[in-house]
Amino acid sequence: MTVLQVEHLKVSYGGRGPGQGTPLETVRDVSFSVAAGESLGVVGESGCGKSQTMLAVLRMLGTTDAAISGRVDFAGEDLTALSPKQMRAIRGSGIGLVSQDALSALNPAMTIGKQMAEPLIHYDGLNRRAATTRCAELLDLVGLPAARERLNNHPHELSGGMRQRVLIAMAISRDPKVLIADEPTTALDVTIQAQVLQLIDRLRKELRMALILITHDLGVVAGITDRIAVMYAGRIVELAPTTALFDAPGHPYTRALMKSVPRMDRPRVDRLPAIPGFPPDPAAPPPGCAFQPRCTDARTECGQSVPPLLTVAGGVAGHQVRCPYTGPAGEGGNA
Repeated sequence: MTVLQVEHLKVSYGGRGPGQGTPLETVRDVSFSVAAGESLGVVGESGCGKSQTMLAVLRMLGTTDAAISGRVDFAGEDLTALSPKQMRAIRGSGIGLVSQDALSALNPAMTIGKQMAEPLIHYDGLNRRAATTRCAELLDLVGLPAARERLNNHPHELSGGMRQRVLIAMAISRDPKVLIADEPTTALDVTIQAQVLQLIDRLRKELRMALILITHDLGVVAGITDRIAVMYAGRIVELAPTTALFDAPGHPYTRALMKSVPRMDRPRVDRLPAIPGFPPDPAAPPPGCAFQPRCTDARTECGQSVPPLLTVAGGVAGHQVRCPYTGPAGEGGNA
């Protein structure tokens, strides 16, 4: 059952009044859905619109200058049409968020217990004792040792991995249907990264939550996602089941990302291949396909119009690629 359906989502800044110039678009016509218990990975380089898309879904862009259009369907309601008060009720109870920097997300002047209890008291009507008990249960659920004692700690008294577990506990405290994890392993060492990812995946399965995992690292999503959306310049350029994407990546950008990931089953090289150039400036996007200035397979036609998402011919169901000139294995066939 689909729990979140995003249709033709766009985000732009400025440019709406006389003499204000052209709006700066950071998210361009993004559509995807996620079902209960499903895990969707959203990958791409920094600045490709991953976090902007999810912050737009949550209506947390943090500025009145942002214009959101399209439809975000959750529990039969269009979130883009709700008032700020109505959205505050959706966040946490409907859609939870795990941000990428736990030290910045947590208030350094408040104990963990007080921060965790606040939404339970304010929104769910629990008294202080019941909220404290619930917080201890949540910390125990995410595997934090001596859970009840940790409620009296301040964020700086916990390690990075512990703080990240606290954020996860806070995100699931009100039983959300969808959990958005935005780079949840940033600044953590490799061992702790694996533990946090395994924890999120376990909770997703146990609680039947839909999970949207945002990352720039394809290796992170390989083992715990059902589908992957690859974003570039504010658009989804490839959407596919995880296995199909790794077996037969269809978009030149996806293949370039994969070549830059270290592989234990391949000969060692001095340097990994890098994608030439940089993602385009949102204020001055190139004509046609946004990736064509960096694409080794680009043709003259690539600069003429933005290609639609096309179903890969002969591929796995649900595999779509925004490129008409490359096949699923990259031999230049029609996708």
